[in-house]
Amino acid sequence: MSLIDIKQHMMKVRMATLGSLCSLFKSDPETVRCMLQHWIRKGRIRQCMKTPACGSRCFKCPSQVTEIYEWVDGTAGLAIL
Repeated sequence: MSLIDIKQHMMKVRMATLGSLCSLFKSDPETVRCMLQHWIRKGRIRQCMKTPACGSRCFKCPSQVTEIYEWVDGTAGLAIL
């Protein structure tokens, strides 16, 4: 798994959970989070958090399911001067 692998995958799927990224890249959550932080710092990925209840009241969702990452299109939010 490399930073480019994560970038290419996120550009393709647009949104992914931490769990799905760990499964895809066969890596532990902390390693994947560290690599995602590179793209978050560059403004290319943003982290979204789902509520732990996920629409119910069981509160049993693991953090890997509720931790969601989204690819940010570089043209969004740019003002035309």
